[in-house]
Amino acid sequence: MDDLLEGLRDEGVSFVVYDQTVPNPTIENIEEAYEIYMTNQCQGIVAFGGGSPMDCAKGIGARAARPNKTIQQMKGVLKVMKKLPPLFAIPTTAGTGSEATLAAVVTNTDTHEKYAIMDTSLIPRYAVLDPLLTVNLPSHITAATGIDALTHAIEAYIGNSNTKETIQCSLEAVKLIFENLYEAYSNGSNITARANMQRAAYLAGIAFTRAYVGNVHAIAHTLGGFYSVPHGLANAIILPYVLEYYGDSAYKPLADLADTIGISEQGDSIEQKAKQFISAIKQLNERTGIPKKLDCLLDEDIPLMVERALKEANPLYPVPKILFKEDMLYLYHAIKA
Repeated sequence: MDDLLEGLRDEGVSFVVYDQTVPNPTIENIEEAYEIYMTNQCQGIVAFGGGSPMDCAKGIGARAARPNKTIQQMKGVLKVMKKLPPLFAIPTTAGTGSEATLAAVVTNTDTHEKYAIMDTSLIPRYAVLDPLLTVNLPSHITAATGIDALTHAIEAYIGNSNTKETIQCSLEAVKLIFENLYEAYSNGSNITARANMQRAAYLAGIAFTRAYVGNVHAIAHTLGGFYSVPHGLANAIILPYVLEYYGDSAYKPLADLADTIGISEQGDSIEQKAKQFISAIKQLNERTGIPKKLDCLLDEDIPLMVERALKEANPLYPVPKILFKEDMLYLYHAIKA
């Protein structure tokens, strides 16, 4: 952050830094930072970091816009409805796309619940995409955040709330990720690959902020809430399981994505293409060191996680196939090591 802070000083901009945000930012993080914001009579917010600092910053902005509302009271859709202070997002990962979205995902440490605040006022005023900021990102974080962006693009594309713009953004993001993620993972100093991954994450953010996500996210949020599993890693592990479970309800859009990344052959059926695309995701996961299963899942926690995942997904997410209790139970047990 040194160059940024030096630049602010040179411009005569006074600032105060809050740097205690944890992965899966908590209500406590937001309240601590909001107190600093108010005490220092701040007039704007710069979010510098991955998805967690950006979501924390959005939470601070929401509290500043609605000082009489708690974070819990703003849970859900369009509960802020007021203009935030100027918010600048500077992502240092290529994954969440939070710099382009209307969502801030927050964790309640008392209840182990992880949920989203969604409001158009949370979309940052400016996003600064500088690939140099991602050059020293550790390879395992490069991988997990990259597959996070892939999950956003795929869930937006296969859902039923697409627009012409979200379709284009999803297709371009998926293509960029398959072409650049392994290179960014294995050769972190490749600026072109890093820049392409940042663009992919941004496009995927635009896509899912309009077209929504799906059951992969519903499950991933519970894993973050209960075990603090980083969001990108949770999505990466879950993604192929959910896509396979959707079966023929998702074959057509997945076949389109297989065509987009150039792995299908003339004469392949829609089902064959879809299965090839899911296999390509599994191969990308394997090549970038993403584990196949999670070893932190406890049997006794699964019923409550199933309940919360279903509550998040239904009826809000425009998924290709509605999942019920037995479906979710199957998926949780499938990802459990």
